[in-house]
This record gives sequence, structure tokens and C-alpha cells, in this order.
Amino acid sequence: MELDMKQLALAIRTIAEEKNLPEETVQSVVEQALAAAYRRDYGDRDQEVKISMNLNNGDVDAYISKEVVEKVENPAYEISLAEASVMQKNIKIGDQIEVHENIKSFGRVAAQTAKQVILQKLRESEREIIVSEYEDKIGTVINGIVARVEGNIIRVDVGKAQAIMPKSEQIQGERYYPGQRLKVFLKDVERGFRGPQLVVSRGSTQFIEFLFRNEVPEMEGGSVEIKDIAREAGVRSKIAVHSKVPGVDPVGTFVGGHGTRVNAVMGEISDQEKIDIVVWDEDPVTYITNALSPTKVAKVEIDSNSKKCKVLVPEDQLSIAIGKGGQNVRLASKLTGYEIDIEEFKDIQKSDDIEVKSENITDKPVVEKTQLGTPKLKKKSDLENSLLSAIEEHGDEPEDK
Repeated sequence: MELDMKQLALAIRTIAEEKNLPEETVQSVVEQALAAAYRRDYGDRDQEVKISMNLNNGDVDAYISKEVVEKVENPAYEISLAEASVMQKNIKIGDQIEVHENIKSFGRVAAQTAKQVILQKLRESEREIIVSEYEDKIGTVINGIVARVEGNIIRVDVGKAQAIMPKSEQIQGERYYPGQRLKVFLKDVERGFRGPQLVVSRGSTQFIEFLFRNEVPEMEGGSVEIKDIAREAGVRSKIAVHSKVPGVDPVGTFVGGHGTRVNAVMGEISDQEKIDIVVWDEDPVTYITNALSPTKVAKVEIDSNSKKCKVLVPEDQLSIAIGKGGQNVRLASKLTGYEIDIEEFKDIQKSDDIEVKSENITDKPVVEKTQLGTPKLKKKSDLENSLLSAIEEHGDEPEDK
């Protein structure tokens, strides 16, 4: 099997269109492959050879670099001064000259070599085009279609390229099938021995932040921002938000009227994933208290040096604070950066000296909700005195029954 030059020249334009590559790139790849084929059929593997191909008629010209010598010992690398002088005047011994040859055909082995080189170089060129096109899109959400499901890896078509979504970047419990349309976060373009590879994600914190950025225009204006995100994809997320403008409710801004904004995000990630939006605070005690929402916290003791804290909660709040499988406290810990230890606040109803967030709960009105939401009644003697005073004002005494 010989390599048909005219047919190859015609195929270059077709290959360029199919691979979505510039015609000049494909031509350069083919010329490199033909240079390798020339070295196999006509020269030596270490020869410096350049190939020029005419796409109109398929003519192939080879230019071999040789050294001018007095006596030729290796024709593959050397040329005599007499021969070189015919090609170029004023040339001298030791100079380099390019010897031109017109190539009509290659043998079977050389043709096979050219084919392999062309395929390899085309793949490399295609990947480089992908890298240059998608590198600017890293950190954004793009649309994709599931191409194949290969065990724990999902292959997603994202336009001109195909990306992979590893198990660690998927949403827990979400099912994927070929042809499924979904949004993915372009996390990175990894360069490996097989070339660059696009990596996309749906389970990352960046994905959920980008979705909120699309739903909350105030983020672009700078009036509100997301400070921290802790996420267990498909199960639960905690998002700490902050307002830079006085009077603006950051939680209400992210939730939206009737929950429209947060529901739109949940509809994209998974209806099963619960989202807690809490207020960020520079005071760690307040921040930790908010992060444990919806838990009603009695007291927080922190050690800033070791980044550890002990949180005391009433007995009926203990399971809420910990959460299913420790999820609530685990996410709160990730969100705040503190190692949180939950303990029960015992005898909270019995002692008059207990402080709830540094606030004494004695000497309050007859019925008042404390920080824990538990009504606090006055002592019995105070109630009796109030009753007697009321009787004296009316001038009546109570009747015996």
C-alpha cells in the first residue's frame, strides 16, 4: 500500500472541517508525518527534514539539511563542496545547505508510519484547541449532555469537547443517563500524559455559589455576598451570607419572595438537598450560633487558639443541633472553621442563676420568653402579693367556697 499524495491533499480540507481545526494546522500535521515517512524510506531517523505539500496538486517537496564537506562519508548528512557549489554560490566547507527532492510516493511501511503520526498529531492539536477555548471558561457553569456512563465516571459533551465528571464531583443520589441535559461547573482543565482533560462538577460548592449568583442580582451590585459554603451534595448545604448595605436583609435577599430564588437553585441541584441560609458574623460566638440553625443555643464557649468550641443546648435541642448522622454540627463546623462539641445544658429550668448568652433570666415580668423560648414565671410569693393588692383596690374580700 502506497501513500497517494493527491488523495491525501484532498483529505486535508475534509479532516479540518470534521475535526473543527484550522486547515493550516492539519497541513502542518500532515507535513510532519511525511517528514517521518521520508526518514524511514529515503534517509536516516535523525535527519533534519522539512516537507512542503501543495494542496492543489498534491506535490510533495522535501528539504534535507546537509553539511558541506570535502569528502562525503555519510550521504544522509553530508554533501560534497562541488555539488553544493552548483546549488549555491560562495558556499564553503562547514556550511549547512538544504537539498531539495521531489517525492512521488512512499512505501507501505512509511505510509503506515505517516498514518499513525497524522492520527496522533491530530489528537494533540485537537486537545490544544480545546484547552485554548475552554481555559477562559474555568470557574463558570456551562450546559452539557450526558454522553456515556462508565461506572463511577460520567462523560459529558460540552460542545466541541467531552468532559468527565468523577464520582467525587457528582450529586449524591442523582441519576445520570445518556442524552440527559444538565448544567455543570467547569472546574479545571487537567493536563496528563494522554493530553488535557476537562473536569466538570455538580457537587462542588462553587457550583451552588454560581447558581445563586445567577438568581441574586444584588451579588453583582455588591450589596450582598456569600462568605462561606459548607456542602454535602444531594443532602444538605449551609450558606453564610452577609450584607454590605445597612438595612438590607441578606437572608431574605437570597431566599427571595415566597422562596423563589432558593427554590430555583434547589430545583437545579436536587429537591432532596436542603439549603440553610444563615447570617455571617465577624463575632465567632454569634457566627457559630447562627451556623447551628435551626438549633436554639444556650451558650457558646470558644478557644480561638485551638479553633475549638463547646456549645451548650437544652435537652430538647440536642438532636436538632447534632442532626441526622451528625450532619448539622458537621456542616456548621466546616462553615465556621471551628471544631464544635455539642453538650446538653442540664437543669436549665431549675436554677435562677443560669445565664443564657450572658443574660440573667431572674426578675422578669410574669410571663416572658427567654432566649430559649421557655416562659419564666414569677415566684409564688410575688403572685400572692399581686392578688391581695387587687382585692384591696376593689374593697372586697374573697368568698369562701
